[in-house]
Amino acid sequence: MVIIVDTLRADHVYGDRARTPNMDALARDGLRFTRMFPEAMPTVPARNSILSGRRVFPFRGWHDYRGLIAEPGWSPLRDVNTSFTTVLRKAGYWTAYATDNPFLGFAPPYKRFRRSFNRFARNGGQVGGKGRGVSKRELRHWLHPAMEDSATRERMRRYLANGNRYYRDESRSFAARVFKAGVRLLDDAKRNRPFCLVLDTFEPHEPWTPPRKYIDLYGDPDYRGPEPSKPYYAAVSQYLDPGNRDRLLRRMRALYAAEVTMTDRWLGVFMDRLHDMRLDRNTAVVLCSDHGFLFGERGYTGKKPHELHPALTRVPLTIVHPDRRRAGRTIEGFASTHDVAPTVLSMAGVRAPTRMNGRDLSRAFRGRLPDRDYVFGGYSNNFYIRSDRWLLIGNNRPGAFKLYDLKADPAESRNVAGSNPGKVRELYGIVRKRAGGRLPYYDY
Repeated sequence: MVIIVDTLRADHVYGDRARTPNMDALARDGLRFTRMFPEAMPTVPARNSILSGRRVFPFRGWHDYRGLIAEPGWSPLRDVNTSFTTVLRKAGYWTAYATDNPFLGFAPPYKRFRRSFNRFARNGGQVGGKGRGVSKRELRHWLHPAMEDSATRERMRRYLANGNRYYRDESRSFAARVFKAGVRLLDDAKRNRPFCLVLDTFEPHEPWTPPRKYIDLYGDPDYRGPEPSKPYYAAVSQYLDPGNRDRLLRRMRALYAAEVTMTDRWLGVFMDRLHDMRLDRNTAVVLCSDHGFLFGERGYTGKKPHELHPALTRVPLTIVHPDRRRAGRTIEGFASTHDVAPTVLSMAGVRAPTRMNGRDLSRAFRGRLPDRDYVFGGYSNNFYIRSDRWLLIGNNRPGAFKLYDLKADPAESRNVAGSNPGKVRELYGIVRKRAGGRLPYYDY
């Protein structure tokens, strides 16, 4: 079973920035990978990497697809027949997918993917719809004036309408819908063992409109102003007034942490049902994410393709063996999204297709994983490569290299590319060699 939680920063699961008792319980039962970095970002590229077990970056041959965002990497899954879910179905597994992801769940290019499952349960997500029934007062409460424009206002209107005002009743939240769909699917799964179930929740992707009881766990309980629930993907200096900037950034962090905790609560509802049905002791569980989110780090909010630092690129990965092998252990070696598929297949005892080039992380249950010298990947027209000592971020064109000495500068705050041209050439050369040559650059 694979659980994908969108926009989930590792420091809110493995750190103390959010309360996640159910994700913590999974970590106590399984292996926790503390250096998991997606090889392709954001939402759709990362899921293609998870499902295919192949490197998706660099995004060669990309063009715009109807229903997907016009940005490099936003393409349908290249070969549905070699996704780990299809491989398991061919091996006799009953397969199901539950999601509110607006792209995998509804976009036309993913229609064939949706049809590859025994059951595909999709729930209306955060976009689309008519946005009817949302009052001006409600909209003013959740849309801060600093983030208001016609497009964002319409997005918020539809979000609030689609969410059925879950800030009043969290059982209506998008995460609750996905995990409750998972609970319903468990009845069929139990009758059709062996099974593979994927639960893919778009929460805690912004906007954030959680119930007040969750917000007050992290934010000022006396705050009564409009909520900054839909930050721009921009430099904070471009839209936040200096006199109010720190206060609004703190409030954004509180809203996000509240959404993380609420999402974790509904994950717990599903895990409790798995336990009650006595399926937890013969089911492997993988919990992962696609990317993080910037809350003022490096001067930005949102997702910025040129800021490939841990706030955006480090995500949780927890793998639970049915026998609880090595429960509670931590793995510090590099892991990435394209490792998920071969790992799941190995734990199911099914041979992975030769096209999968991810690594079987389940070897860690039997002994030590071989070391990875580095991890690399990209977002849109930008790439990164990270080793124990160095981080290089650059533009695919190429240019604008940023090099960080992680030993001397663990905060990744000083660009030393100018004084280390040899190291830049070395790391960039590794990326080009592993990527099969010159990296593609798109004007879009």
